[in-house]
Amino acid sequence: MKKRLLSLLSILMITFALQAQDSIQNADKNKKEKIYNEKGELIKKGWNFGPLPVVGFNSDLGFQYGACVDIFNFGDGSRYPKFDYKMNLEVSAYTKGSLNLRFYGDYYNLLPNSRLFVDAGYFTDKRFEFYGFNGFASPYYNNLYVLNQSMADGQQVLSENFDRNFNSVFYRMDRKQFRFNSSLRSKFGFGEHLYYGVGLSYFNYNMGRINIHNEEYLYDEQMTLYELYRESGLIRENEADGGNVTQLKLAFIYDSKNHDSDPTKGAYFEATVTAAPDFIDREGYSHATFNAVWQQYIPIVKENLTFAYRVVTQNVIAGEIPYYAMFNSNMLFYKKMSTDAIGGANSVRGINRNRVIGAGYAWLNAELRWKVTHFQFINQNWNIALNPFFDAGMVTQSYRLEEQESAWGKIQEEYDYWEIHPGEGENLIYSGEKEGLHTSAGCGLKLIMNKNFIISAEAAKALDKRDGEGLRVYIGFNYLF
Repeated sequence: MKKRLLSLLSILMITFALQAQDSIQNADKNKKEKIYNEKGELIKKGWNFGPLPVVGFNSDLGFQYGACVDIFNFGDGSRYPKFDYKMNLEVSAYTKGSLNLRFYGDYYNLLPNSRLFVDAGYFTDKRFEFYGFNGFASPYYNNLYVLNQSMADGQQVLSENFDRNFNSVFYRMDRKQFRFNSSLRSKFGFGEHLYYGVGLSYFNYNMGRINIHNEEYLYDEQMTLYELYRESGLIRENEADGGNVTQLKLAFIYDSKNHDSDPTKGAYFEATVTAAPDFIDREGYSHATFNAVWQQYIPIVKENLTFAYRVVTQNVIAGEIPYYAMFNSNMLFYKKMSTDAIGGANSVRGINRNRVIGAGYAWLNAELRWKVTHFQFINQNWNIALNPFFDAGMVTQSYRLEEQESAWGKIQEEYDYWEIHPGEGENLIYSGEKEGLHTSAGCGLKLIMNKNFIISAEAAKALDKRDGEGLRVYIGFNYLF
């Protein structure tokens, strides 16, 4: 599968290189014949080609490095800053062990009155976070409260490591994911902003124990939460190593946003029913989910100050979903590289990635978007913006909660000897607490080119220590929504 994907990416890169020649010619022509709109913005026409290095940072993943290319086609410029076509190819990696290979194409005028979105990618994560099921029902300990696994007199021993320099992998596992998604949005015969959408998605998940070997930290001797869940039966043997998920989607959409990447007014609503028949693995995990998204952009001072908020909810409405598929948010269009929820750069910023996992969940993002200044540079239109924000999320539909309550007892029966700190018999799987809101707050800085290309830096902090400590920083591309 890796070889096929790399071959596809190589072909796409060659195609982009050929299209770059047209882009350069169009750029030269635009310099000679500059045309401005009523706002004083330089109108872009035809193909615009932008190869760029990928340099970023994510507190959960480390420093990012690689390369990407953005290709826009603005047609005759009559729709600017909206585009006719956009294609993106990215090859990047993070210093904590993640790899991203992704291509997506966003086509507005390929089919009449329709939008076609195609996304394909292969992602590896050697330190994929797993904090257990059902939010606050899963206890969270900092790095001092972790388990070592060793052998003593032929018996398995779990004990705490008090070394403050200790690097814990208790909440880590290994995940590899292949993703393909295609979505088509078309207008209804009535209503200016009403659409219907259909989609086909395929995911292949390869899950397992963290597979990092380091003599200094003795990772091989550490017990992980994933293994405890597997030993207790919370994660079934027929799903523990991952599997295949095929999705068929049907959506109703309302979209009155004035722009896709940098909207300043309008609203977006999407209600999607996703059916996932288990006809590949045949392990009994056929299921269906309902996903709803509401986004609104309220202008306060023309286009210079906007209040934007988003509410997302997802629930399992039929069947049983395997644990590895719960991480995914089943929206029709994937604007971000990662589709995991809740926690981290793409949902509730500032809390531990994947901290809030259940059969159903909801989250809120609310932010002010203030364009501090605008200018023209290298024949492009630029803005600098700030966006202070508040995020919140919670599990709304529990997942195997009754089993979670009794799981620790099964673990204690499995092992003959325990030495566990802090406190004798500390329950590492179930906290006994009810789920509640997981909240965070922060601020971002944006550098916006032509309203379509956005460099983003955000910092956020969880407002409850159970969701993680310290300031989280995310440097990448685009607004969150």
